[in-house]
Amino acid sequence: MATQYKQGDILTGKVTGIKPYGAFVALDDETQGLVHISEIKHGFVKDIHDVLHIGDEVKVKVLQIDEEKGKVSLSIRALEKENAPQKQTKARRRQGSIQLDHAGEEGFNTLKAKLKEWIEKSEREDLIKK
Repeated sequence: MATQYKQGDILTGKVTGIKPYGAFVALDDETQGLVHISEIKHGFVKDIHDVLHIGDEVKVKVLQIDEEKGKVSLSIRALEKENAPQKQTKARRRQGSIQLDHAGEEGFNTLKAKLKEWIEKSEREDLIKK
């Protein structure tokens, strides 16, 4: 069956069938694999017929081979670089307090200073209601 192919191989095949869940691609006269709908392209694919047609030649990457079940999993998406979503790096969190640069707005540093003032006020005898 697919003993001539191995995981990671990049091949050219021909689309031989389309189902709602994916497209079947003939790799040679004896071997056929499935490109699952999620492996067709980056982003959402509502209808495979909008992207692929029977007879199209496509470049695919072998994701997995299951000799026991006779299945070959393929991906077109794995070969798309220009449409691949960019990895978003997480914003680095600053340690410590935050001070806003906007005029008139209070940041955490200002609240810290205010807290000291509020504590002092709360301890003043002349402000305590009896």
